[in-house]
Amino acid sequence: MTKEHNVTSLVLIVDDEYIGRETLQSVLEGEGYELEMAENGFQAIEKAKQLLPDVILLDVMMPGMTGFEVCQRIRSDPQIAEIPIIILTALDDRESLLNALKAGADDFISKPFDRFELRARLLGITRLNRYQKLLQERAKLREANAQLLNAYEATIDGLSHALDLRDRETEGHSRRVTEVTIKLAQALDISDEEITHIRRGSLMHDIGKIGIPDAILHKPEPLADEEWSMMRKHPQFAYDMLASIEYLRPALVIPYNHHEKWDGTGYPRGLTGEEIPMSARLFAVADVWDALTSDRPYRPAWSQEQALAYIREQSGKHFDPKVVELFFKVIQEA
Repeated sequence: MTKEHNVTSLVLIVDDEYIGRETLQSVLEGEGYELEMAENGFQAIEKAKQLLPDVILLDVMMPGMTGFEVCQRIRSDPQIAEIPIIILTALDDRESLLNALKAGADDFISKPFDRFELRARLLGITRLNRYQKLLQERAKLREANAQLLNAYEATIDGLSHALDLRDRETEGHSRRVTEVTIKLAQALDISDEEITHIRRGSLMHDIGKIGIPDAILHKPEPLADEEWSMMRKHPQFAYDMLASIEYLRPALVIPYNHHEKWDGTGYPRGLTGEEIPMSARLFAVADVWDALTSDRPYRPAWSQEQALAYIREQSGKHFDPKVVELFFKVIQEA
């Protein structure tokens, strides 16, 4: 019979008779199991709590507490209730089998047992138990991953809000421009996964402004050339801050490229046409739309008609013409 390595499987043998424990040990030695012994029911329950074995081989006829009672006690304890139990007994009548099943046993083997049958039954139980544990660990891992993702998303939302609060004249801008960009992406049937990255990137699009001095960021008058030179560095600042974070790297496309222009006159890289990532092209229109229709320190908000006329005029210059057409379609449907 082929042996299977079970080094990770701990078997608790419960029998009040020394010869019974020794017999089981001799049968299972060399099969790769780790073996522990208990001499009575009370000791079995304590060791089960302490060791959390992969399976319990449980004799029925024991003084103080029968194997059936031990099985019932284990099944009623949430800490150890899921441990598989194989009942071993010289009682081979139908009533004993039913009692074992009622007590919560997973299997029932009559004495004297066939050593090959015992090994096969035990192997089946430990395989199943390891599979169940693997499923549980995977479920825990998925839950932990979901919690981590939720924490990441909450952090991004909080950071976006903090950036808007720093510049009260644009408070709410990140949320609004994110909503419009997502609508554009959905209209293009962009995948949910990519839309997730677009959402994150949109919320963080101005994160590079952390590196811009307040005197420039909050200046009510038009910026001087040197000040504009500093302001134009914020996409590069965003890249430098986030490029090393693998989780955020796909979202970095928007913070890094949202000031690129279709005709190549944008910054920081001077990309042209379709060299600009699609998500950044979508965001650029949404960003300018919200900026024009919001009050700013240096000018009042434009009317929607004025803003739409400007966006149309910038088609093929600042914006991808196809994205402009898509934007007008989405705005009309809103």
